[in-house]
Amino acid sequence: MRGQIRNWLKKLFVGAMMTMGAMGETSLFGDEGMWLYTNPPIERIKARYNFEPSKEWLDHVQKSSVRFNSGGSGSFVSADGLVMTNHHVASDALQKMGTKDKNYYRDGFYAKSFGDEVKCEATELNVLMSIEDVTAQVNGAVKDGMAPAAAAGARRAVINKIEDESFKKTGLRSNVISLYQGSVYHLYRFKKYTDVRLVFAPEQQIAFYGGDPDNFEYPRFDLDVAFFRVYEDGKPAKVEHYLKWSKDGCKENELTFVSGHPGRTTRLATMAELEYSRDVGFPFLLKRLYRAEVLYTAFSARSEENARIAKENLFGTQNSRKARLGGQAGLMDPELMARKKAEEARIREAAGKNPEFSDVLNAYDAIAKAQKVRGELIKPYTMLEGGGAFNSELFGIARTIVRAVSEKSKTASEKLREYIDSNRESLELSLFSEEAIHPEFEIVKLADSLTFFAEEMGVDHPLVKVALGGKSPQARASELVLGTKIKDVAERKKLYQGGEAAIEASTDPLIRLVKAVDGEARALRKRMENEVQEVTSQANLKISKVRFSLDGTNTYPDATFTLRLSYGAVVGYEENGKKVPAFTTFAGLYERSTEQKNKPPFDLPELWQKRKDKIDLKTPYNFVSTADIIGGNSGSPVINKEGEVVGLIFDGNIQSLVLDFAYSDKEARAVSVCSQAITEALLKVYDAPKLANELATGKAGE
Repeated sequence: MRGQIRNWLKKLFVGAMMTMGAMGETSLFGDEGMWLYTNPPIERIKARYNFEPSKEWLDHVQKSSVRFNSGGSGSFVSADGLVMTNHHVASDALQKMGTKDKNYYRDGFYAKSFGDEVKCEATELNVLMSIEDVTAQVNGAVKDGMAPAAAAGARRAVINKIEDESFKKTGLRSNVISLYQGSVYHLYRFKKYTDVRLVFAPEQQIAFYGGDPDNFEYPRFDLDVAFFRVYEDGKPAKVEHYLKWSKDGCKENELTFVSGHPGRTTRLATMAELEYSRDVGFPFLLKRLYRAEVLYTAFSARSEENARIAKENLFGTQNSRKARLGGQAGLMDPELMARKKAEEARIREAAGKNPEFSDVLNAYDAIAKAQKVRGELIKPYTMLEGGGAFNSELFGIARTIVRAVSEKSKTASEKLREYIDSNRESLELSLFSEEAIHPEFEIVKLADSLTFFAEEMGVDHPLVKVALGGKSPQARASELVLGTKIKDVAERKKLYQGGEAAIEASTDPLIRLVKAVDGEARALRKRMENEVQEVTSQANLKISKVRFSLDGTNTYPDATFTLRLSYGAVVGYEENGKKVPAFTTFAGLYERSTEQKNKPPFDLPELWQKRKDKIDLKTPYNFVSTADIIGGNSGSPVINKEGEVVGLIFDGNIQSLVLDFAYSDKEARAVSVCSQAITEALLKVYDAPKLANELATGKAGE
């Protein structure tokens, strides 16, 4: 795996650097960019593709785009609140809805009428309604000469104040987003939908056809799609902005756009930050992922019900492990690091020539020092504040209750960010969810994480002793999970509403454990915020001023899981001397199954075997484009110049795994489901003409 990644990395970045050299050192190249809707690359698109998106076009696409707060993207595709996303984005909801007798995740689901649509627990969808620049307010709160702790407090106070005031004024979810390494702050206001109901999901086997072996590979043959509907006042929501459906899909070399919510990139990171990730952060994360994968695989193998319970955890872990392996290989590639080093040298050189930027070199030193502190803190911070020592939904619920009660009486400037007033509705939606919690799985997860805590920190560490309570990890996990009452939502509400007195009086073992470790967890969080994040933020602000002086805003900020616009052409690529076509077809799906003798994970669901004769096998199935995407873009609509849906992002190929750090269009591709494939499957496989008609007309027919 690593050897394969290393080979294409060398080709990818040699080609990328040659392209950069041809265009000038500061130029973006190809279809690079996850662009703000307030700063779209109109001139670049016009010059490259002879198309100029209008303000009306951008506003319509923005308000047709949806964020799944659990992670992932989506879009409105009818006036009656129909939302399209991926099956794997929907999997969180599908898993929560499932029971021993009804496996929505594995078997799929189709609601033939509004009355059949199933309510999803603790699912929140956000639609970006407006963006306001609040940079002057936020940066103005931090005065020259402030110590990092004071600066962090001042910045937190003003951001909390802005968000709370916006929420009270508009009723919209309000979040201040840091952009361009802290040079810019925008206030994003979102309309929330919390009554979300499942309309359609295919079988997991066809949604994730090829399983882990084909994950991040291409050609692909996945129907990774799901549909939900949002409701208001008990009725399907009427939405003004939705994307029309293209029955013809897209063609080779056609310009397409992706409107979604890329998670996190570190393309503007300094060398010190990249080296920290390479030498400390990624190795520790991969160690945790490998351990979790073994745990979930072993638990799943014990029974079919165990496999259902752990399916989403296992998929997420395997997906993260493979993605981080690609990222780590990129960080270990000399071509990539040379490119990053050259970019840093460009900034340093410019700073050295301008007295106005005389403190920038010190800023790089400050970041390097902060990364050393980060390395010292990462294990205890991950274990305690990150919850790595307590891998349990029940522990997370207990800590949320304890902290929510503690934070309630504090001022907006003092509160932890997740507990400010504007976030309360979302917090309570999750906290009081009736979703099933499985004690046997909780015990297995918690016992393993307690063991990991002891291994990493030492059995004599004071908090390891507190966590274990004089018992083995297995015995302690059983005691905590079986002894807690917070499995009951009524008990959670009682503690949450009872305030400090209820928490102090509680004898619940998980509440008592949270109280015992929370002081140290908060102290580690404070150190991470003050000694690492704030120091790095202030230093990056100085560095970004130099970058702005060179490049202006003719570039894009790192991804922040907020709405961005990407674009690219539908084109194949060449790998190891072999041309990889842009499209696959349904015929290729059946050929792949035959090649693999229809054995897992290449087996076809029974319905797909029965309906083969009905399907037009020439129908385009999956396709690739040069659009710049990463994790979080899953579920994003792919649209044409007319704003019509031609596809649905669900993955990137293996060459795209390094896009967290740098873009290339040499071989890296975004992978999507074709709109024609979705329609064909609904009509020919799932007997869902009403849903297909709603996509075609933009209106539901009851």
